[in-house]
Amino acid sequence: MPMLYKKAASSEKPPHIANNNAFLGDVFSSDAEPDKQISSGFYRQESGTPLVYTYTYDEMKVILEGNFTMKDETGYEVTASPGDVFYFKKGTTITFTSTDYGLAFYCGLRPNGTA
Repeated sequence: MPMLYKKAASSEKPPHIANNNAFLGDVFSSDAEPDKQISSGFYRQESGTPLVYTYTYDEMKVILEGNFTMKDETGYEVTASPGDVFYFKKGTTITFTSTDYGLAFYCGLRPNGTA
């Protein structure tokens, strides 16, 4: 199968997922064996209500624009900037906030649309 390509994917605002300020959209997902699927796309958090999310899969996230503050269930907190990379293990609960907005690219071990 040839490679897949989506021009300027990060310039489109992902679909709304929670509160009035959290947006997430899968761009590509593999069609491998059901327990080995991966999905990737973009997550945008705007200022306002924090998003509390518990991961039911492993995920890696790269901060592309803006800023995020991420706090885990232990109280560990990081203010992230473009170029920072995160790994969230299955079972981790993260509270996402932003003072303006943040845009990140993610790749998670899950089927399309199951975040």
